Amino acid sequence: MCGFILQKIFRLDIKPISTLAVYLLLPFLVFTTFYSTPMNLSFFYIVITSTIIMITLIVIGVIVCKCLHYSKSEMNAFLLSTIFPNSGNYGVPIILFAFGKQGVAFAMPLMVFHAILMGFVGIYIAANGQGSTKMAIKTVLRQPMNYVIIPAMILQKFQIHIPGNFLKSIELVSGTSIPIIMIILGMQLANVKIRNMNWGRISLATFIRLIISPVIAYFVCLLFPVDPLLRNVIIVMAAMPSAANTTLYAIQFNAKPQFVSSCTLITTVISAFSLDVLLNFF
Repeated sequence: MCGFILQKIFRLDIKPISTLAVYLLLPFLVFTTFYSTPMNLSFFYIVITSTIIMITLIVIGVIVCKCLHYSKSEMNAFLLSTIFPNSGNYGVPIILFAFGKQGVAFAMPLMVFHAILMGFVGIYIAANGQGSTKMAIKTVLRQPMNYVIIPAMILQKFQIHIPGNFLKSIELVSGTSIPIIMIILGMQLANVKIRNMNWGRISLATFIRLIISPVIAYFVCLLFPVDPLLRNVIIVMAAMPSAANTTLYAIQFNAKPQFVSSCTLITTVISAFSLDVLLNFF
């Protein structure tokens, strides 16, 4: 709301703010997340199931876009809106509410792996709309957040402690990331004109993100001897609305940001009802 009001009054250029978030703030957030989240044996099933779910959603999205004759940029924006769930600032609190601390123990590594997927696949999809595959790969390789993952995991694995004052500085910068991303989302929504929203495409993206995605997750989990609680967490996480970071990438790489931000808004609003229905089954 603050970003929405700010943009309505001052009409700021969003691109420099998104550049700040992508190239400075997100690396600190990613480092803090991986440094503070321990990996356990369940992480193997999380990696396998999440990868299969993502690939299945990509295949469905590509088929839908090809059948409806979407352009390359429209298809990339559609994929950004349907593949990645908001498993961090939205998903983890829902899991805590529904399944308690035991559920969060599974939700945290799931959120971590979703961050890896968005850092590589999400940026590749967003950047691919601007040019060739080679350029998209180069864009992924230029992202500083992808280079803090392994050092953070090594430090966490071997319990190497960062000096207190230095760690506090990292956490202070990291703590500003999510609020600024949400402000950017609000600013982008202020630029969206309701009369220009393609409700047909938004409805289709919403249906895939909130309904098809958890159904896919359910059947994928049946393929593995997954702990029942972990299975439930994976399914509920798959039913989350579109990730806020996708709007950030869409703005940064000019991947139809109005459509992506609109999908993020609509899926977030409708998820209040769809998640309520889903959680009644657990």
